[in-house]
Amino acid sequence: MKLTCYFCVANLVILGICGGVFALSGFNLLEFICFGNALAYRSFLAICGVSALFTIYSLIAFKPFKGLK
Repeated sequence: MKLTCYFCVANLVILGICGGVFALSGFNLLEFICFGNALAYRSFLAICGVSALFTIYSLIAFKPFKGLK
């Protein structure tokens, strides 16, 4: 479960970096990484969507910040 959380957060960080590069420069880094393959591009976006949902679920179900006050 911990490895899955790390994988999901890594996906979201990569998506955030690619989105930031696109927002600031106009260069679509994610499309460049996928070599212009629309199927790979959309598949990565779909995986990142599921990663975001799983990250929200893990924050609700496991309450990692419960001891911090």
